[in-house]
Amino acid sequence: MRTLRFHTHGPALDVLRLEEAEAPVPGPGQIRVAVQACGLTPADWALAEGLFAGELPRGIGLEVSGTVDAAGPGVTGTAIGDAVFGPVPFRGPTAGASDHALLDVWFPRPERLQPDAAAALPMAVETAHRGLDGLGVRPGFADGLVVLVHGAGSTVGYAAAQIALRYGARVIATAGPTYADALRALGAEVTGHGDGMAERVRALAGGPVDLAFDAAPISNSLPELVRTVAKPADVMTMSDFAAAQELGVRFQFGENGNEYHHHVLGEYARLAADGAFSVPVARVFPLEDWRAAAERSLSGNAGGKLVLRLA
Repeated sequence: MRTLRFHTHGPALDVLRLEEAEAPVPGPGQIRVAVQACGLTPADWALAEGLFAGELPRGIGLEVSGTVDAAGPGVTGTAIGDAVFGPVPFRGPTAGASDHALLDVWFPRPERLQPDAAAALPMAVETAHRGLDGLGVRPGFADGLVVLVHGAGSTVGYAAAQIALRYGARVIATAGPTYADALRALGAEVTGHGDGMAERVRALAGGPVDLAFDAAPISNSLPELVRTVAKPADVMTMSDFAAAQELGVRFQFGENGNEYHHHVLGEYARLAADGAFSVPVARVFPLEDWRAAAERSLSGNAGGKLVLRLA
């Protein structure tokens, strides 16, 4: 099968290779899918550079949609040919950017949800839901809360804004022009990034916001975010861990950040199939054009989710 992977650590564009490999064999509790689409994330490039280093070679591609073509011992409730999607284990010699991938966790893909859209969901939804939950933005507890989502034009931020709105929060979002109008249409109040952001947010909120979720790439914006809340612990960042520790800001993979929230993926897939939720897909590339996809992602101007199509 075709697979995109690396044999040494280094910059992704230097070390990644599209090559042939044996299809993986599902172990106990696993399924194997014939991959139709694979979502790309910044974590893919970080893995190539040595994040969570382990045995080599290693594959990239941490979220897929496809059809079940094999099942390991103990798997029940899933039949060959079922349409599914889910997060991909990242420590094996191949991963999601392959013709076949193993899944430990999976969910049915609703019939009305296209493979590309399904492959865009896992990382954005799980990361956003986990961060908001850690802040206290939860069903039954978010009504009336004023929540700032910083970097709401990112895939995680766009998901977080929708989740917080769904739970009853008033959402103020920082975003650039690409998704500002779409966020307003969802019900968020939108302002730009950059100088004066804290003052603009506080003016919209009529004072400090209750909670702030930082979904933006590292941009030295945490001091400004701290100025939007009553105390630093009211901010959660998913990216700038070093600054968070200096400022007293909470951060993903901190006190309880390793408790993944994959359990919500099926629910959000159903919402997406009904047109009530989305992670914007900026562009779909055939697997052979992975380098163009990587270059766009690494430029910092992806403009939404980038997806590799395999079938």
